[in-house]
Amino acid sequence: MAAQDPATTRKIIHIDMDAFFASVEQRDHPELRGRPVAVGGSAQRGVVAAASYEARVFGVRSAMASVTAKRRCPQLIFVPPRFDVYREVSQQIRLIFARYSDLVEPLSLDEAYLDVTRDKLGIGSATRIAQLIRSEIREQTGLTASAGVSYNKFLAKVASDQNKPDGIFVVLPQHGAGFVATLAARRFYGVGPKTAQRMARLGIHVGADLRARDREFLQVHFGKSADYLYQACRGEDHRPVRPDRLRKSIGGERTYGEDLCEPAALDAALVQIIDLVWDRVSSRQALGRTVTLKVKYADFQQITRARSVPDPVRGKTEFSALARELMQSILPLEQGVRLLGLTLSGLCEGPGAAPESVVAEPMPVQQVLQFQADTETCAR
Repeated sequence: MAAQDPATTRKIIHIDMDAFFASVEQRDHPELRGRPVAVGGSAQRGVVAAASYEARVFGVRSAMASVTAKRRCPQLIFVPPRFDVYREVSQQIRLIFARYSDLVEPLSLDEAYLDVTRDKLGIGSATRIAQLIRSEIREQTGLTASAGVSYNKFLAKVASDQNKPDGIFVVLPQHGAGFVATLAARRFYGVGPKTAQRMARLGIHVGADLRARDREFLQVHFGKSADYLYQACRGEDHRPVRPDRLRKSIGGERTYGEDLCEPAALDAALVQIIDLVWDRVSSRQALGRTVTLKVKYADFQQITRARSVPDPVRGKTEFSALARELMQSILPLEQGVRLLGLTLSGLCEGPGAAPESVVAEPMPVQQVLQFQADTETCAR
């Protein structure tokens, strides 16, 4: 890695709340403290939206089927999600961020990047700023956060996971390349289980193994990710913190306690999803050209149907008509439906299409805000 110029080196902090949804529930319900908690789902059906650290000891993770989670942890306590509360707490946290930097890029309700190169309060140390932010979060919300501090976004994000929960880790410019060399390949952003398995078959287990491969090799085996991997394994990442990053899509979905089989039940469910998503679209004054219907059947088979139009969808009537057209394309049903979702994507700028700072939210079981996630999320 080329030597860092102190005059141009960025100071980046990644703040990640610890088991955010579950920690809020344990804070507000003392009887849940110290016990394995799953937010969302039920013992019989659904998907875990978040798990407390006590539950994670048993292998319970977000996006895991509830029945699997209960099998791994028989004493698991399921609680319904309270997204209004989570959003309120998230806003408290963002007000804290704003005291220290104007360059804040939220990734979800519970994590964000801050660029503190321009020291707003004249503190002089990114590490000290991260410590102060964590302290204020604890004092004001009763929750803990972990922080990663480094000279780029990739390393800051990896570092925030290093000493979880309630920890801080710093990667200095002179240590970046060495730190990445020993980093497990699966911890590179965007490397999910399948990619990690492919890397293992190629003899790539840590960052140093990636660095030993040339760009051509990486392009052959990893396609569009090649340039990112080539730079990341050298401790390089030139992406700026973008406070005006635009949302890629707005959507919602619902998992049902009983499969939807009758036309009347399916129609009523679709109306609810249309209302849910259009409320979100209207509140953000968003413009989009593509409507996508997501359906998961009783046997867990999942399909999507999409329709794009030349001009942005500007009213609920048009959005509803497109959604119903997509639903008609899958009728008659061959089996019951356990999940329905709608998404408006192809978002664009225009009158009323204001930049959106909240890019993604974790996927809960019911009334989820579904966004096109960047890639597979690193375990926290």
